[in-house]
Amino acid sequence: MDAALSPLAEIPSPTRGVWDIGIPLRAYALCIVLGIVAACFIADRRLRARGAPPWVILDVAIWAVPFGIVGARLYHVITSPEAYFGENGSLIKAFKIWEGGLGIWGGIAAGALGAYIACRRRGLPFAMTADALAVGLPVAQAIGRWGNWFNNELYGKETTLPWGLKVYQWDSAKGRAAEGADGKPMAYDTLFQPTFLYESLWCLGVALAVWLLDRRYKFGRGRAFALYVMLYTVGRFWVELLRIDDAEHILGMRLNNWTSIIVFAAALVYFLRVRGPQEFVTVDENEQIHLVGAPAAQAAAPAEPEAGAEEAQAAVEPDEPEAEAEAKPEAEAKPEAEATPEAEAKPEAEAEAEETADDEAQQPEHENSDAAGKG
Repeated sequence: MDAALSPLAEIPSPTRGVWDIGIPLRAYALCIVLGIVAACFIADRRLRARGAPPWVILDVAIWAVPFGIVGARLYHVITSPEAYFGENGSLIKAFKIWEGGLGIWGGIAAGALGAYIACRRRGLPFAMTADALAVGLPVAQAIGRWGNWFNNELYGKETTLPWGLKVYQWDSAKGRAAEGADGKPMAYDTLFQPTFLYESLWCLGVALAVWLLDRRYKFGRGRAFALYVMLYTVGRFWVELLRIDDAEHILGMRLNNWTSIIVFAAALVYFLRVRGPQEFVTVDENEQIHLVGAPAAQAAAPAEPEAGAEEAQAAVEPDEPEAEAEAKPEAEAKPEAEATPEAEAKPEAEAEAEETADDEAQQPEHENSDAAGKG
């Protein structure tokens, strides 16, 4: 590399991905296992919040994990056939999962099938389980990507960035860097884009975004999972543009880019078309799971008005003024009825007073006429 283009720093890579402790301990497999544990732990917390029994996610994982691993490997083998069916390929390598090569698309598809079977057997709503996994799965992916770092694989284009990745020439059969004549690990003389790190950080951001948005909007019926798929495919698309490992190309673009576009579109359609509240369950004395409505606290929470709700409300509101108008005459009529006796009594009293005054006025006249007669 030209000294003028030498980076100021670099990210080192391991020179060993396997340790012998009586049995081979492979970093790649360890990262996958740690990711599965993290996903199960997070999903368990989210399922408990919906009323599911503790650790019911393990009943799902027993089916989903094997299905997912097989599906991920099949996807990798089918989309990277040269290493297994090509001129210098070996079909037996297809079974050596520890050497790397798991396609996330096949893992999610086959894992979802296994999870569906488990949910049917356990009586757990499948959409609710998918939503519970929508935060844990990207965390698992973020951890699993570090297995690629240990294997010195899936890096990107050459770079002079300060975070360029140092990569060793790798002996996958031995699980360590190839050594030169001097017995030292042989590294490439340039640095590469750390695409494993980009995707790992992106997945953590996806997990955080899904968690926050789900808390705010209470997604139900698998919409949180659809949101996870959409966000992940956006990141996977641009990461794929940086990668230089062998891959099938269609119309000049990597197969995984096309897969990202198709899967994103499908998830977007599902997210926009499907509506419904979050699902909750309860467990009876026989440990049977039953679907129930939302808790009172959530049911009482204000919900977004649905289409036509405002019109229906407007049709009801005008009745209130009419009711007030009908009540108002009654209120006015009552004082009028109460005032009528007083109004009638007043003229009678005035009439009596006038008659009395007339009698008194006539009495002196009679007296005067008597006096005049006597004189």
